[in-house]
Amino acid sequence: MKQGIGIIDSGVGGLTVAKEVLRQLPREDIVYFGDTARCPYGPRPSEEVRTFSLQMIDFLLKENIKALVIGCNTAAAVVLAEVTAKLDIPVVGVIEPGARTAIKETKSGQIAVIGTQGTIRSGAYEKALKKLNPKIEVTSLACPSLVPLVESGQLHDPEGMEIVREALLPLLKQRFDTLILGCTHYPLIAHFIQEAVGPDVRLISSAEEAARELSAVLSYRQMLANGGDVIHTTHHFYTSGDRALFASIAEEWLGIKVGAVQVALNE
Repeated sequence: MKQGIGIIDSGVGGLTVAKEVLRQLPREDIVYFGDTARCPYGPRPSEEVRTFSLQMIDFLLKENIKALVIGCNTAAAVVLAEVTAKLDIPVVGVIEPGARTAIKETKSGQIAVIGTQGTIRSGAYEKALKKLNPKIEVTSLACPSLVPLVESGQLHDPEGMEIVREALLPLLKQRFDTLILGCTHYPLIAHFIQEAVGPDVRLISSAEEAARELSAVLSYRQMLANGGDVIHTTHHFYTSGDRALFASIAEEWLGIKVGAVQVALNE
């Protein structure tokens, strides 16, 4: 059996990573777990986020994955170092790849970061950015209303635009030319975010950058799936919550048929 790429997320946000993996690595199988029943992770205590993340990872390890992407920024801030040290497969987070690209893209040296309360509270992006360039000015904003907006599936509703505009209001008084979408849910509403901040601000998707890093790591380790002209893939999607809602969001975003399976993780 071909080994797949494991992706975990607090809900549907990691689908933005999955979409990039499908695009960049079309021969790879994906095994995805979205913990929609317990989403959002942002307001939760770190120990709870750690417990939930390790439950998902344990589940995916039984599915014989060859690499793991922690597609949730909140989870990555809490467990990435621990999981990387513990597992003997490549583990990729979303924070450092996003930070590296933001440093590359900014012209003014002024970078803004939006994320969940947990991610912003951890200071993970600010630390990653300052480690690369101590002179970078970082403005961070927690946007707790955005993950529930995405999870509800209101990706094109006018009310969605109003929720985004209100969430980003404190940021609009600041100066920055680059905005890190520090939550993998956010690319699903990037059209709203871009409209709110204006066309001159460059949006950085941590999800896209994580998929690029995964591609580089697998290539370097000679772990990429290979084959002839015909591509055969089998993807598996698991969710702890509403299977139909998850599948509808996943199918719209990924453009493929998604047969989601509901799985209850141990509380």
